[in-house]
Amino acid sequence: MSQPEAKSVDQHRSEAPSTVRCMVVTVSDTRTPDTDKSGRLMRELLTGNGYTVADYRIVKDDYEGIRALLREASERPDIEAVLLNGGTGIAQRDTTFEAVRSMLDKEMPGFGEIFRYLSYAEDIGPAAILSRATAGVCGQTAVFSMPGSSGAVKLAMTRIIIPELGHVMREIYKDRK
Repeated sequence: MSQPEAKSVDQHRSEAPSTVRCMVVTVSDTRTPDTDKSGRLMRELLTGNGYTVADYRIVKDDYEGIRALLREASERPDIEAVLLNGGTGIAQRDTTFEAVRSMLDKEMPGFGEIFRYLSYAEDIGPAAILSRATAGVCGQTAVFSMPGSSGAVKLAMTRIIIPELGHVMREIYKDRK
């Protein structure tokens, strides 16, 4: 990155909000609050880095249910970002990707691309192609959807989402009056 580009990114980050109000969603047909390690990890990482967890839910991997949840979240003034884990694979029952993608006004393809690259490079190898991690904007709400394993959640949260969430919100809100 050239020096002017680096300065621009640094300036944007300095203008980013210091906290973001988040909804954490685990998509699973079997997890409960007691067995949801990935949802717990997401909440711990968010709060440990100064973000607010305004809501937490476990929902079934159901296309219309996930769409309804995203619609509701995007209309709530206390939710600025929705972070989903689970349902991003290629099995017949995995519909999270389709549901999330259908609700996005703008996609951030770089999230999925970088997530798969890091997964490939760190441990997963070519199996990373099976991930359909995605992100974008629904209304003025940031949406990140990642696989449900705790390793995938840790990777996405620590390497991509936590470092950039404030910057993402700055970009979403910069034209708001």
